[in-house]
Amino acid sequence: MQDSSQPQFWEQRYQEGVMPWEGAELPAPARDFFSGQVPMRVLLPGCGSASDMPPLHAMGHQVLAVDFSQSALDLARRQWPGLADKLMLADFFQLDLPAFDCVFERAFLCALPIAMRKGYADGVARLVAPGGALAGVFFLAQTDRGPPFGIAEAQLEALLGNWFSLEEKQLLPTGLPVFRGQEHWMVWRRRKLDLDQALTA
Repeated sequence: MQDSSQPQFWEQRYQEGVMPWEGAELPAPARDFFSGQVPMRVLLPGCGSASDMPPLHAMGHQVLAVDFSQSALDLARRQWPGLADKLMLADFFQLDLPAFDCVFERAFLCALPIAMRKGYADGVARLVAPGGALAGVFFLAQTDRGPPFGIAEAQLEALLGNWFSLEEKQLLPTGLPVFRGQEHWMVWRRRKLDLDQALTA
């Protein structure tokens, strides 16, 4: 099974324990960002074992972690039993929820086949309230093979630019080997008026 758009792809990897994307801690810039915010509603799409959920919850944020792999969520529930009610088995692309103050990106965009990137952008634009943020760790790399699928910064800007403005970016000095030192902390601010709306207004 080689199609990373399907739950079975991830089920197999979690069941076999092949999870090189797991094990990272919440990076310092993320801690600085989230600790400086008033309590927010935060969505973690493609959460896997949801290791970023406990520190965000401890800062007072209302976190919902979503994945379409039952095995990933089973692992998350074993690791964080006190937060099991914050985990949801669901497909990000089918979510019908009120907009969040923030969507936290971590190894989700790079897990998706390249053809699904437009759907990702549309989804986060819909799920982040105007003035809110898409914040997280992005794998900026020139590679079409994956997962993880890297994306060039110019491609990411083209993907998100109609809805978001880049507010913050920095290279993370440490990270998981699978991402080869090419992870960047980024904060994208959701515009209150989309560019296409502005052009037609």
